[in-house]
Amino acid sequence: MDFRYDVIVVGAGHAGCEAASAAARMGSKTLLITMDMNKIAQMSCNPAVGGIAKGQIVREIDALGGQMGIVTDRSAIQFRLLNQSKGPAMWSPRSQSDRKRFIEEWINVLAHTDNLYIWQDIVTGLIIRDNKVCGIKTMLGIEMEAQAVVLTNGTFLNGLMHCGKTQIPGGRTSEPASHGITEQLASLGFRTDRMKTGTPARIDARSIHFERLVRQDGDDSWHQFSYLHSVKRELKQMPCWITYTNPTTHEALRAGLADSPLFNGQIKSIGPRYCPSIETKIVTFADKEAHQIFLEPEGVDSNEYYVNGFSSSLPWQVQLAGLRTIQGLEDVVLYRPGYAIEYDFFDPTQLHHTLETKQIENLFFAGQINGTTGYEEAAGQGLVAGVNAHINVHGGSPFTMGRNESYIGVLIDDLVNKGVDEPYRMFTSRAEYRILLRQDNADERLTKRSYEMGLADRERYDLLCHKQTACADFIEYMQQTSVRKGTIDGWLESIGSSALHEGCKISELVLRPQVTIKGLAEVVPELKVKTAELSDEIIESCEIQIKYAGYIKREQLEAAKLQRLDQIRIPDHFNFDEVQSLSTEARQKLNRIRPKSIGEAQRIPGVSPNDVSVLLVLMGR
Repeated sequence: MDFRYDVIVVGAGHAGCEAASAAARMGSKTLLITMDMNKIAQMSCNPAVGGIAKGQIVREIDALGGQMGIVTDRSAIQFRLLNQSKGPAMWSPRSQSDRKRFIEEWINVLAHTDNLYIWQDIVTGLIIRDNKVCGIKTMLGIEMEAQAVVLTNGTFLNGLMHCGKTQIPGGRTSEPASHGITEQLASLGFRTDRMKTGTPARIDARSIHFERLVRQDGDDSWHQFSYLHSVKRELKQMPCWITYTNPTTHEALRAGLADSPLFNGQIKSIGPRYCPSIETKIVTFADKEAHQIFLEPEGVDSNEYYVNGFSSSLPWQVQLAGLRTIQGLEDVVLYRPGYAIEYDFFDPTQLHHTLETKQIENLFFAGQINGTTGYEEAAGQGLVAGVNAHINVHGGSPFTMGRNESYIGVLIDDLVNKGVDEPYRMFTSRAEYRILLRQDNADERLTKRSYEMGLADRERYDLLCHKQTACADFIEYMQQTSVRKGTIDGWLESIGSSALHEGCKISELVLRPQVTIKGLAEVVPELKVKTAELSDEIIESCEIQIKYAGYIKREQLEAAKLQRLDQIRIPDHFNFDEVQSLSTEARQKLNRIRPKSIGEAQRIPGVSPNDVSVLLVLMGR
């Protein structure tokens, strides 16, 4: 053990696991350092992966050859494809996971990854020489050398937990905070600040009156996160349960607001707007008499339930009193109360799109250290940081993704160009090209590129090639095969579609909103024979491509315009202060963020269309 590595990844959360796995699989000798090897990939908050836009990120991670989708499918205890009543651009997979199994699956992945080593310790500082990171120092007094370092510290940097007036230093319940890194980087000129997040109480299933709750089962569907056909859901599928707060609940919680860290000045940092605590809800939405609560199982063999929608840092007695006013929870018993946590993060505008810091060469940040929230956002950043750390060590072109290529690309572009003023969470509304960035086509967007750079393996690439060939052949078949007039009029009328005035191609029928390929196959024997040879995945992909061809083409044209601006480079040392025709705000922000292209400059808040026009002229365009 010489403690000399190509890449060191600090922190074994969702970002750290993806970063270490990616760097090692691409060939770097990689070390993953964690405080506790029993809590690798811990689901610190709810035991679920995916959701609106987040599910698309996990599909992209899987398409690139990452591990989160595989681990999630193998630990899933309930799967749902959200937003199926809307168009496919909005479909988002979500899965409840067995928390213990999720950790075990990740540990198994890491244990069987070549070039990957694990060390249990706490990192207290970085070794930096000539503005280049050269290694790390640990609490055990060990110095380890590395050519690149990826920091994925989550909520541990000077973490402070709050439950009522009680304050406990730590990065997660029963786990210590990490000190030294923030102070060192701040002394080198890094801009840092504080954020807040929180988690709800965990309760004992034996004290829940399930007969008084509304049951919510998962989808009996072929959909999953991983594109690999060999990966399947193996565990018993379990329901979630729905209940609601009420005016009595809100009255019980208001009685404790004087001791709430969020309202008595104890917590000064900003929390996530889109996942507020229950005390924030009853204050912000004072006129609302009920808030929905989801009870989510923590595992197949566990009595622990997660109270989704009831995040709180109120005193534990107030939390318990409030919970016991909710239908089905009248006799509830706590395993532990909820709490809030404050932690350090760094302004992400200090990063390149590779997630390498601008100040220190070969130092990368990924996850909540960049001001994001969510397992999925962290994992996506971790994969990008791990890939680029390997590239920096061994050579190659930097790996970045545009806003028209992936949700991960949108996420990183937002962070680097706009920064954050609250914990960043991904939504479909943040992606202007979401028709292109569907959950069904992440493999078509990303797998070939990942395979060519050495991350995605041959199995993934072969599956992609088969899918693309099968889709092309099936679409061609539907474009060339006709349905005669009068043969399916009765069926068309039964689904609310008009009868045929003349024969038409199958592809033309599929354009109708009411018509699905599978439904049409039931009344067109030749089509039924053809679909029997194809997987559900290929049939769905073909249907989306036909129905939304016009929208897809339009977005591709818009994306091409964006790419043209991203290809107009701005010199690294361009002096924006000398350009008096730029607005003062634009000069300040351009100097601080240092965009590398006109496209990046255009997306910086405060840079106007007129400023972009000035830059275009200066770049000779």
